[in-house]
Amino acid sequence: MSTIPQAEYRERLGRFQANLRAAGLDAALVHGNEADCASVRFLCDYWPTFESAAVFVPATGEPVLLIGPESLEYAKGRSTIPSIEKMVEYRESADPEYPGIAVASYRDVVAKALPGKTLRRLGIVSYSITPLPVYMSLREQFPDVELVKADDAMVSLRSIKSASEIACMKKAFEISEKAIDAILAEIKPGMTELQVTGIAQRELYKYGAEYEGHALYVFCGKATCNAISRPTHNTIKTNEVIQLNIGARVCGYSSSVGLPFSIGPLPEPKKRLVEFGLEAHLKTMDLIKAGKPASQVVKDYEQFVQKRGFRQYMLYGPCHGIGMMEVERPWMESTSAYDLAENMTFQVDTFFYDKDFGLRWENGIRVTQGGVERLSQRYLKMVQI
Repeated sequence: MSTIPQAEYRERLGRFQANLRAAGLDAALVHGNEADCASVRFLCDYWPTFESAAVFVPATGEPVLLIGPESLEYAKGRSTIPSIEKMVEYRESADPEYPGIAVASYRDVVAKALPGKTLRRLGIVSYSITPLPVYMSLREQFPDVELVKADDAMVSLRSIKSASEIACMKKAFEISEKAIDAILAEIKPGMTELQVTGIAQRELYKYGAEYEGHALYVFCGKATCNAISRPTHNTIKTNEVIQLNIGARVCGYSSSVGLPFSIGPLPEPKKRLVEFGLEAHLKTMDLIKAGKPASQVVKDYEQFVQKRGFRQYMLYGPCHGIGMMEVERPWMESTSAYDLAENMTFQVDTFFYDKDFGLRWENGIRVTQGGVERLSQRYLKMVQI
């Protein structure tokens, strides 16, 4: 199974610390939780469960992994950072008091990571998910410290993938394709969306996934209008759009393969929009190459959709980043202010919907100098069973 070498974690920390110094920060506090562990896991391979976690990274010196009171043995077994402290700020959401368990404070952590130094400017990474208990304790213990949103210091590292990261992603996409193979072989009218999801989960773990890459999508009929949703007890029907988005996670790296298909033929208006969705999906891949402004890809895509007469069915598009999360920065939007670079990885995410159905074609790509490498391509075709 693909892995990230231990030396790569040390190299990541070194590059992150260089970014902190360039930003004039004394340190950074990098938050993660069970649902979005990406930045913490990127630095040390630790993935919290029930509790949350953080990494305190000085601009110069050794980092400290911060965990909840219950996870010490678990953390020691997988963290590539040897220095670990238990803190109540990272306890599970039921807020147990843990009488008798010794825990550290942020003052203790700063004294350990910045011996003899003064903390003046602290970067907060994973800003949007850093919770109030962390903020309140920092304000109480360090009222004069400037807290700075510092996600950019991490995003620049995670956006360009190493050979090891790409290998993990390719394996995740391969497993996702195998799960779709099984779904198409076993799905029957009358099954519920949740029963079909169970087929996918069985196959993901059978072939080596450590977890799902995201909440798996199996929708039928009007439920396919939902850009974001979850499967239900809704039943699978013939001659309706059935939407799959199936993703495996391998060594922290996510995937998702999305396709609309049907059991029996679709009515012509639905078939026409599904076919155009695939055309737009492939067109997006043709628009991407290293050196091109991301905003131009979006403008070219939107012009293509407009010219073909399908703009009214478009919610958004066409791409978002993928790596340790199935959706991560950077997005490609008309307001994007960056150029594409080799070894950036994106999900080409092509979603259209009408009043009674929708569809999504979704596959991963790696940006190359001349275009893209497709991380999944088995289901870049119309499927009817």
